[in-house]
Amino acid sequence: MHGPATSLSTSVSAWLLVLLCAASGAYCLRRAGRAGGGAAAGEAAMGFGMALMAVPLRLGGGWQAPVLGVVFCGAALHALWLLRGGPHHAHHLVGSLTMVYMALAAGTGTGAGSSAHAHGQGAGLPLLTGLLLVYYAGYVVLGGARLVTVGGAGGARSTGGAPGAGGSGAPAGPAEVIRACRLAMGMGMLAMLLTM
Repeated sequence: MHGPATSLSTSVSAWLLVLLCAASGAYCLRRAGRAGGGAAAGEAAMGFGMALMAVPLRLGGGWQAPVLGVVFCGAALHALWLLRGGPHHAHHLVGSLTMVYMALAAGTGTGAGSSAHAHGQGAGLPLLTGLLLVYYAGYVVLGGARLVTVGGAGGARSTGGAPGAGGSGAPAGPAEVIRACRLAMGMGMLAMLLTM
């Protein structure tokens, strides 16, 4: 009873993760086009890269892992460049390096979507994976708490400093949607790390 049912639920979960990451990436891309922001473009690349990495099918003989590794090495360099604007861009760097790590693991057959993990057999959870899980779990919990706090206060207080936050009792504005997208990508990263 575990075989087909488990396979189906895993496939559905993977496709939902693909959809969530792609939708977040599309929103960030739209925002980057309007605002011309480098951080939004980086978040869009992260969303689309996560969507591609989460696809449960292995398309075209393993080109995904090396391509994603190269793309996210470039994204890590971009995040380093953004750090000159302040330490609040450090999360972009961590995210890009995490994607490089997962792409390398996927390329060796030990990454997300793989059923047999060579580095995990008999050795337990790798230290780096464990540290990243702790980081993203904390990021998701704090991000969710901030989103609930801002939403509960009617958007009167902005914790992220993004434009568009404010007003009393207004529906979710751009700042709240941005926080929700970041939270969704954090949850997606956490889910992909859990499969390693």
